Amino acid sequence: MNLLTDLWTEARAAHTPLLLLGYLVLLVVGRGLGPDERRRIRVTGLLVGLHLVLLPVASGLRAAGVDAHGSVTLLRQVLAVLAGVGVFSSVVFAFLLRRIGLRAPLILRDLFGAAAGIAGLLLLARGAGVDLSGVLATSAVLTAVVGFSMQDTLGNVMAGLAVQVDQSLVVGDWVKVGDVVGRVAEIRWRYTAIETRNWETVIVPNSALMRGQFTVLGRRHGQPMQWRRWVWFNVDFRFAPTQVICAVEEAVRVGNLPNVSSTPAPNCVLMDVHDSYCRYAVRYWLTDLAVDDPTDSAVRTRLYFALQRAKIPLSIPAFALFTTDDSEDRRAHKERDRHDHRIVVLRQLTLFDGLGDADLEHLAERMREAPFGPGETLTRQGALAHWLYILAEGEVSVWVRNEHGDEQEVNRIQGPGFFGETAVLTGLTRAATVIAVGDVECYRLDAEALRAILGERPQIAEHFARVMAERSAELHAVREGLDAEGKQRRAQTDATDLLGRIRSFFSLS
Repeated sequence: MNLLTDLWTEARAAHTPLLLLGYLVLLVVGRGLGPDERRRIRVTGLLVGLHLVLLPVASGLRAAGVDAHGSVTLLRQVLAVLAGVGVFSSVVFAFLLRRIGLRAPLILRDLFGAAAGIAGLLLLARGAGVDLSGVLATSAVLTAVVGFSMQDTLGNVMAGLAVQVDQSLVVGDWVKVGDVVGRVAEIRWRYTAIETRNWETVIVPNSALMRGQFTVLGRRHGQPMQWRRWVWFNVDFRFAPTQVICAVEEAVRVGNLPNVSSTPAPNCVLMDVHDSYCRYAVRYWLTDLAVDDPTDSAVRTRLYFALQRAKIPLSIPAFALFTTDDSEDRRAHKERDRHDHRIVVLRQLTLFDGLGDADLEHLAERMREAPFGPGETLTRQGALAHWLYILAEGEVSVWVRNEHGDEQEVNRIQGPGFFGETAVLTGLTRAATVIAVGDVECYRLDAEALRAILGERPQIAEHFARVMAERSAELHAVREGLDAEGKQRRAQTDATDLLGRIRSFFSLS
């Protein structure tokens, strides 16, 4: 009975019941933890087990009067301190902090464990009657010597602590350090391990991370993890950029591509123009950074077939020498073809219905090519007018700004068509802003070309005024909700006013 009483007294003095209770709690909460944490719990359990084994051994040796019981008791106390630190560290760092959404760096946890263990052992030594002043003095000298000889290692340790404390790098991040690109597998005291896509593990000293620059891929504050990729390709420069971009974007945006983010959407951009080809890039956002090359391949496959469907070949490196007999006859033939094309366009426009062949020939000679791309402004409301625009192919959008400064689309004109005639024929400023919807094949015709025709045939001004008034009445009918009768009255009134302005502007009798 005395032996059991001594054993219980010894256990209470060593806080063994409290240690066991803490370890049991750790076993319960540790079921859902990761393998690394479960390994720590097993080590703590080993320390608890050794402590329990030494309890009866120390009691038995004391009861037998053996001197060795003091050493066994000290060892048991050391094991109790280390086990207690392990239990407390696991419960606090692995369970409590994670439950409230905090994740302490591994190095911080190790520092806490080391500091708590050293403090506990110093208290044990003091309780055993050890003079700590001499120990501390000796340890200070030893620390200086060790610190000087291990300054690189200590630099790595402090750098690793800084990296984890400020969360500039966490396990799972994809990083680029120099030429190395990979995922951070672990951050240790001395180094950071990076696993590459080539199934390699690169060990980077923590001090190198702190001294140099590294890039965290796919990370932006408040945004999901995704990384913009560039897929380059070349196309013959004779194909319009708008046609190439439209075909490619339609292919890569329709039909969800694996690991390609829909927000932001993939896009295609013209990056450069070379001697015989244009250089393009498809830019998309990769959501799984481990499959960069396979996803690039899928995007290239999509754009390849998209270009095939659009009859747009990829360019090939080549040099071509074109030889032609550029004689006067050939140049004259080309110019005649262009001239005939202008005549065909002019014949389709109501504005020039009253003109004869000679007049159309005169206008065709004065027409100047003026192509525009999507979104470009052809005319701007309020600007002075220098040109009448003849739209051969394409579509333009007509916008009008009201007195409040708000702009509204009021019409769309498709080729063959014309616009800007009122300002050129009357001298007024532009009444609307015209913007190209897509690729536009357009010609410009100045007022002087019309002056010669009106000077010989002033009656043509009446036809111009009537056509312009009808177009103006159409716009007013849309904006003001006029009926057929109201639109006709508006056209008659405008025709009279416009005829007077034309005659005044061109000084017609």
